[in-house]
Amino acid sequence: LIIMRIQFGGIIAPLLLVSGLVVTGCAANAKPVKKPEELTNNVLFATLYMQTAAEYKASAIQTYNAAAAHIDNAINDKSWTGVLEQGENYADKQPAIVLDVDETVLDNSPYAAKKIQTGTRFTLASWDAWVAMKSAPAIPGAVEFIEQVQAKGVEVIFVTNRACKARPGNDDPCPQKTDTLENLISAGFKATKNTLFLKHERPEWTSEKKSRREFLAEDYRIVMLFGDDFGDFLPDVKKNITAAERAKLVTKYQANWGTKWFVLINPTYGSWFDVLDKPVSKHLKSY
Repeated sequence: LIIMRIQFGGIIAPLLLVSGLVVTGCAANAKPVKKPEELTNNVLFATLYMQTAAEYKASAIQTYNAAAAHIDNAINDKSWTGVLEQGENYADKQPAIVLDVDETVLDNSPYAAKKIQTGTRFTLASWDAWVAMKSAPAIPGAVEFIEQVQAKGVEVIFVTNRACKARPGNDDPCPQKTDTLENLISAGFKATKNTLFLKHERPEWTSEKKSRREFLAEDYRIVMLFGDDFGDFLPDVKKNITAAERAKLVTKYQANWGTKWFVLINPTYGSWFDVLDKPVSKHLKSY
């Protein structure tokens, strides 16, 4: 075990390298994993890939470079929109891009690494504690791309499924929004409370992001979407649908991938994994 320290957004946090994993938290209280075979699981290898693979970094930068190559066309073509929820009469609205947060602009692999190192699973409590640390670094390529589009007058909007939830001893009605905003800023992004939208800020803002895209489309011409999950682009694709049906939707909207829709790789979690658990086939909607 190699203990080191690194600075995240002004906070010096102890880190622990376990089989190459970078872990945040208190190393002194961490329980070492006793059996090497327990580490041979999908989360371990996925987290190692995100933290160590040159291919992962290259893929993320490639994604944002591809988006940068299309942004001028997206701005100048007043008929260009990247969302199905755009509606009508949008040509003269300010262009905007909408990005997910986790594993799209912020890297939470240190949280996943700590779960592996301590032999624990994801819980809402531990996730909220990680959010409160405000220590997630930026995904490669994201800061540079966002600086570029903001300089062109494009509004950059973050739509995340981090949920607003009361926290004991905190009077902030949505401490997760405050924490996320501070984390975004410390990671190098220019963001404000008016450009950050969390789940449950309004009752209708569920984990399905369609309602938030509709809300934003009232004021903006949304030219691009960025995310690590299929649900960041299309509605009703996170449950009660098979992997085969999701694949058909990828083909149906193939013209959008790499021009209007940009996917960041996330092998650690997501709806791609959830639909493998006894998916329920249903008739595909005509989105």
